[in-house]
Amino acid sequence: MLVTLEGLDGSGKTTARERLQADAALPDDAVFTREPTNSWYGEAVQRSIDDDGADSVAELFLYTADHAAHLADTVRPALAEGRLVVSDRYSDSRYAYQGATLAATDRFEDPLTYIREVHAPWTRPPDLTVYLDLDPEAAARRSGATNKFEAADYLADVRENYERLIEAEPERFVRVDAAADPDDVYDRVKTAILDRL
Repeated sequence: MLVTLEGLDGSGKTTARERLQADAALPDDAVFTREPTNSWYGEAVQRSIDDDGADSVAELFLYTADHAAHLADTVRPALAEGRLVVSDRYSDSRYAYQGATLAATDRFEDPLTYIREVHAPWTRPPDLTVYLDLDPEAAARRSGATNKFEAADYLADVRENYERLIEAEPERFVRVDAAADPDDVYDRVKTAILDRL
């Protein structure tokens, strides 16, 4: 089963993944991973994140290349072995974030749909996505707004894209209030995964 943790920057995805990784309630052979990856593809993505002048279309395909390598090297092999895979960010992050970035360029009528169509022939959809829901102002504050993707106005557009994704596939998503007590947030994340397992 492929479980993805999604949400705005600062919503607690990485913290949840780290706690899940240490939790004995999950299978011993579970694979915990993230996007961008630690590969050279992921390093290229990180360079683009740090470059305010990066071309948004080129950036999209850097993310896409990193996702393709992640699928080939980590996700698909683990799933083929029957293992649980938990990914901190996955394709929905690309749809939501790059969709917001491309919307600012006026190059595409519906950037979110375009990005999903690019991925449709080859991506592996998650079985469950836990969406850590946080308002954009709180997300920007928590993340420190250290790069172009962490500004509150940009995150508001990203959140709208996440809402479109949830509306399109409500059965795949479990929404968790990321503004709640951290232990309550974690318990809800873990329960969502265990219930689906």
